[in-house]
Amino acid sequence: MIKTGKPVILILNEGRPRVINKIVPGVAGILDVYLPSNFGADALADILTGDVNPSGKLPITYPRYPNDLVNYIHKPSEGGGNPQGGEYDPQWQFGFGLSYTTFAYSDLHINKNSFAPGETADITVSVKNTGSREGKEVVQLFVSDLVASLTPDVKRLRGFEKVDLKPGESKTVTFHLPMKDLAFVNSNNKKILEAGDFKIQINDLTSTFDVNKTETF
Repeated sequence: MIKTGKPVILILNEGRPRVINKIVPGVAGILDVYLPSNFGADALADILTGDVNPSGKLPITYPRYPNDLVNYIHKPSEGGGNPQGGEYDPQWQFGFGLSYTTFAYSDLHINKNSFAPGETADITVSVKNTGSREGKEVVQLFVSDLVASLTPDVKRLRGFEKVDLKPGESKTVTFHLPMKDLAFVNSNNKKILEAGDFKIQINDLTSTFDVNKTETF
């Protein structure tokens, strides 16, 4: 079908991911409907005809190769370029998803650069619909603990919000992030927030802050 030169839409009706890396380059679009039950065909038709603008994001990390089921919550040693071996090269990362419009992110801001364990960070970002039709975007806040006494995860989703934007419309999204939410269970089975640097990421924007004191909860 791809060799005919006609646009091909790949529909994934599945309860688990399939390895499709050889198919992806040749198709015009991919829609994963999972297991949508009795009215799934109606919803699929609405999306394919353009009556509905899809806005879903992947709730999993979609593998590119067999035996490559690395979770979105993973350690730096499981990332690409690591001398210990291992690659993190999924087909699509957790949280990925497109729609019939496009969005641009700007003006990522944290209310200050240093926080005590009992404080809350106020994080804002501007999102603009840069396409030609109305659409919804899931704004996702990821946080990385850059140094810890136990190997930290590469990143964790710490907040998300879906916004509905008309063409050309912008909105400011605000996240309130308590520092205690960044604590982890240490080798003594105690929940601890360690002093140090953290990185936040929203779409392709990043910024950093630090926690100025270690505290056990």
